[in-house]
Amino acid sequence: AFRAAARFVGSVACLSPPMKFSTKLACLVAALAAADAVSVSIDRSQQVKARRFRNLLKSHSLRATTNAMAELFPFYHTSDAISDELKRLAGTCPGMTLQTVSERNIDVVTIRAPGASPTNKNFLLFGEHARELISPESGLHLIKSLCGETDLAERAKAILQDSEFQIVVNGNPVSRRKVETGDFCLRVSPTGVDLNRNWDEHWQPDAVFSASDTNPGPKPFSEPETQAFKELVTKYQPTTFLTIHSGTRGMYMPWAFDMQHLASRNEPQMMEILRKLDKDHCQCPFGAAGREVGYSCPGTCLDWVYDELKTPYAFAFEIYVDSAEDDDLKSRWEEKMAADAFIQTESHLGHSHFKDLFEAHPTDFVQLNSKRSRGKTQFDCFAQFNPSDADKFQRVVENWSAAYLDMSELIVANLKKGVGNSTGVVSTSV
Repeated sequence: AFRAAARFVGSVACLSPPMKFSTKLACLVAALAAADAVSVSIDRSQQVKARRFRNLLKSHSLRATTNAMAELFPFYHTSDAISDELKRLAGTCPGMTLQTVSERNIDVVTIRAPGASPTNKNFLLFGEHARELISPESGLHLIKSLCGETDLAERAKAILQDSEFQIVVNGNPVSRRKVETGDFCLRVSPTGVDLNRNWDEHWQPDAVFSASDTNPGPKPFSEPETQAFKELVTKYQPTTFLTIHSGTRGMYMPWAFDMQHLASRNEPQMMEILRKLDKDHCQCPFGAAGREVGYSCPGTCLDWVYDELKTPYAFAFEIYVDSAEDDDLKSRWEEKMAADAFIQTESHLGHSHFKDLFEAHPTDFVQLNSKRSRGKTQFDCFAQFNPSDADKFQRVVENWSAAYLDMSELIVANLKKGVGNSTGVVSTSV
């Protein structure tokens, strides 16, 4: 069955003698997942054997080796490698400081160009969910850009004249280390809590879906990670907040907790920034998440920072989905937007106009009760949340690093004109 499966996807490389057998299995599962997206003409008996092999793997909680990610996807950084890179950069990057906070050893980078007088203070939170490996990778690429080590160096240097950054690069490092060993579906903290449901903003004691993925914890800010995030962002008092996720592509603003209340403070300014960024970097759903799609998101960092700290600009980006879904997501979104002149006139994505789109493409902020992550193998999870080849990986981190810089520049322009820097609280019921 193993040989038939290998022939099924043409993955002779998975049979290489130097590989450990567990690594061969991991390699083959990834290849089988990739083959689902293409039409393969093979002998029917081989196909039956291959599918039997696939089902056998699905019936077990397959784990690769303790170095699964490094062996299968060597272009990703381990958590230790991320920390080592940050330490190296701290010794060479002008205006960069590095601190480690919490019992979870969370690295925090602050970059402010020497002699600059920034108008915009950006707080970026990467890696709340462990399986979203690409999120911290894009954060690391952004830091390298700000330190002059990528093709974005000159643009980043100009941005730093008016913007400074505080960046949590890897917000869930303990659980991420488990993901790096092959537990590619793991989302939550070491105590089983969803860190993006543990903030004290319309927090609810019960998980909206399965407690294994969206457990809000015993009380708000019960976790060392969210306690650290709260302390950091409160002390920093940003003018811009951004949290970065993956699993689909989308660009969001408050509110996430309930479609009954739409964020009005700076709503036109935030929507216009999302519209501009979306055109250049995503071509995906953008706007405010709402409950009308059937999924409330209580207890998120997005809503807490916007409401509690009165941060003028607060966003959440979802930066990757498997290309098999990506094309459909883009085409269906274009159809939606072309169908009529809707263009966010309702100011949120919870409108029934978008219901079937989010039925097929659930996000961390907009999801339907009928759409759950069931029956996924570890490598199905990896493919949904992270690029599985080096070229795509590089395109993603470069594109989104540029988006983070563009976002900051757009907000600086508004702040300098006195547009959208209000901290007054206004809510609109619908």
